[in-house]
Amino acid sequence: MRAVEIVFLVGWVVFWLGWFLAAARAKPGRIRWGRGMGVRVVITVIILTLNRGNVSRTRATVHSPWLEAVGLALFAAGLGFAVWARVHLGRNWGMPMSQKADPELVTTGPYGLARHPVYTGIVLAMVGTAVALSPYWLFAVAIIAGYFVYSATREERYMAELFPDTYPDYRRSTKMLVPFVF
Repeated sequence: MRAVEIVFLVGWVVFWLGWFLAAARAKPGRIRWGRGMGVRVVITVIILTLNRGNVSRTRATVHSPWLEAVGLALFAAGLGFAVWARVHLGRNWGMPMSQKADPELVTTGPYGLARHPVYTGIVLAMVGTAVALSPYWLFAVAIIAGYFVYSATREERYMAELFPDTYPDYRRSTKMLVPFVF
């Protein structure tokens, strides 16, 4: 395993361990599995299949120091944005499409730039990983990004029901995933 692969592996492991440990401090709530569970299973199977096929070790493996540096910068920026959003949300954070006790509408910090900055940050970090290691991973990134758009759309319907007086204005003033663009 090359040094750059170890950096990304350790980065993702530390990120997800911290993420799941922080989940214990979130407000109690209920995860709405429903249709989303099937989507999660399909995404997991695709990623495991790519990994089992050693996609990162194919001829398409990146060996450019410049691309590795760009990928690492995108990775760090993405994880930084996701962590900032998670910390800013505090105890209001939950799994995708979960319902929280005593929910609050957070519209400041990273939520003033995008309505779903955690998704934005994770996708950016995944793009950075693909740029640095192997363009084949962009296929998995596209699938996960599609899932995040699906989740965000469902969450927004729920938020509009919870906050009928304030959410429509927030939605009009802030982009969904990419600040100032989408």
